[in-house]
Amino acid sequence: MNVVDSSAWLSYFAGDANTESFSQPIENIDKLIVPSITITEIFKCVFRQKGEDLALECVAHMEQGKVVPLDASLAINAAHYGIEYKLPLADSIIYATAQKFDALVWTQDCDFEGLAGVKYFPKK
Repeated sequence: MNVVDSSAWLSYFAGDANTESFSQPIENIDKLIVPSITITEIFKCVFRQKGEDLALECVAHMEQGKVVPLDASLAINAAHYGIEYKLPLADSIIYATAQKFDALVWTQDCDFEGLAGVKYFPKK
């Protein structure tokens, strides 16, 4: 199972230097877990930069995976990871979601660097 961090989704949608690094987990829909917070982050970023139509297109692609809403249990686990690993709120939710499903986090966000269960690619 794979969880793709918001930074990796943005890389993929932008077609930048790391796009190929994230193609496999994003295009393998059957194994894609999508924390609902990533939908919020992607929609907001793409909407602000490129408009609502493209933002909705990106979200439609994301929704092909298994979207996981934030519930109380996940929120509490995210808080624990946030404190333990000094992760920002969205990152802690993403990491907690990955841990819940024993999934690998794919990212280019240095906040995740060195954590167990993370496939980190530095931004190019």
